[in-house]
Amino acid sequence: MLTRIDHIGIACFDLDTTVEFYRATYGFEVFHTEVNEEQGVREAMLKINETSDGGASYLQLLEPTREDSAVGKWLAKNGEGVHHIAFGTADVDGDAEAVRGKGIRVLYDEPRRGSMDSRITFLHPKDCHGVLTELVTSAPRPAAEH
Repeated sequence: MLTRIDHIGIACFDLDTTVEFYRATYGFEVFHTEVNEEQGVREAMLKINETSDGGASYLQLLEPTREDSAVGKWLAKNGEGVHHIAFGTADVDGDAEAVRGKGIRVLYDEPRRGSMDSRITFLHPKDCHGVLTELVTSAPRPAAEH
């Protein structure tokens, strides 16, 4: 069962400039950064708020590290902007299988590693009214972060 909006992914050409825009304009601070070699992106997660299920909601800013990455190709075609929406779930495997059973194309056979050691999969935008949709199960947080 989907429990929250985990994040909104925004593709950008220059991560540092885009982070500074969100910091200066809205006061959002970077919660986490990483490079995901498999997906070919450098990213920053800007925490917006905590949620009632113990998770959080974020803006995920994505800069491609190579032109042939999915985000790189998307930027070349569409320019900067909203790339995807991600919904949080306690069971990415089960929810992916449930939507697959409803005829929605799930892009990965098995969930992959996402930001902050989460487990993710994507749903085909043509099956989701033009919206690339991600399902996310957050990694367990250390007791100190609860």
